[in-house]
Amino acid sequence: MLSCSPWLMGKLQSKINCSASKYRPDDYVEENRPALAVQQYTPAHTGAVTSVAALTSDLCVSGGKDKTVVVYNWRSGAVLRRFVGHQHQVTKVNIKSAGFFSASRDKTVMMWELHRNSGPSQHFPGHDLVVTGLAVSPDALQLCTGSRDNTMCKWDIETGECLRRAAISRNLVTHLCWVPAEPYVIQTSEDKTIRIWDSRELQVAHRFPVKQYIQTYCDVSQDGRYCISSSNGFSGEGCEATLWDLRQTRSRVREFKGHFQTTASCIFLPKGLGLTPVVATSSHDCMVKIWNQDSGACLVTLCLDGSGPLASLAVCDSSTLLCASFNSGIHLLRINSIKGLELEEVATF
Repeated sequence: MLSCSPWLMGKLQSKINCSASKYRPDDYVEENRPALAVQQYTPAHTGAVTSVAALTSDLCVSGGKDKTVVVYNWRSGAVLRRFVGHQHQVTKVNIKSAGFFSASRDKTVMMWELHRNSGPSQHFPGHDLVVTGLAVSPDALQLCTGSRDNTMCKWDIETGECLRRAAISRNLVTHLCWVPAEPYVIQTSEDKTIRIWDSRELQVAHRFPVKQYIQTYCDVSQDGRYCISSSNGFSGEGCEATLWDLRQTRSRVREFKGHFQTTASCIFLPKGLGLTPVVATSSHDCMVKIWNQDSGACLVTLCLDGSGPLASLAVCDSSTLLCASFNSGIHLLRINSIKGLELEEVATF
């Protein structure tokens, strides 16, 4: 039985917010709760949404299978700008101080400025296959990219020059994230490995123990002490997220198990939600889960029926998440911690 732990209590208790999905076990029992009205806005994309990121306190940016990058106001649902330039599906988006980056299956990375009307302000060509990882340095001067061509590249953002390039056999990059205030980049791979790169020489500084399944995503806590990675899987095998210590021990801390299909995204949530640190995951099983970082207990689960695989999560503010889906656009989720922890769908774009 799928079970979750409430926000302030140790007792295990399920808190599912919608009807059953085909990935749940046969003995799963669902709570009957009144349906919430979900605001339906004009879709930001015409197909699957592959990546989403918070741009400002009001604006978010997303990329999709329709080859476009879209900036919209998540509070009002209004699409502000639509950026066209890629020749194939957009795979990742990431932000910088005055704009954002997009990566694509067309093997390129582009930099965009929100108030620029004449196309991308910078191009970063050089990979031989689809670009699947983007990480911006804390000072917003350098960019790291990773690809299915087994390479990592470091770029000068202003000039577009490739400063360094490193290749590792079978290192099909799935995601990158930069450690705050450090020269290190975390990378996940289809070879089931999580690597720490020293961006100064673009060399591997550490490898965590190899996991059993492909690692799909990674994120780093704001204090730089921990990273979390998510795992491919099926029928409940694999499908976990793993917390790693980035300090001297650089060891595995715990796993978060409960999804039934590939866990595609994992993020640390702001500490404003409560005294207990929490993380969130989204999965191909149509579920978003929030977990107690210290105990590994599931605090709440929300199922987005009909959404298809949930590809990406982003934090808007201390109580709001965005979730990108393959079938039903972008979902705006609200976290309520007044009466225990609740996760509700508020709108779709």
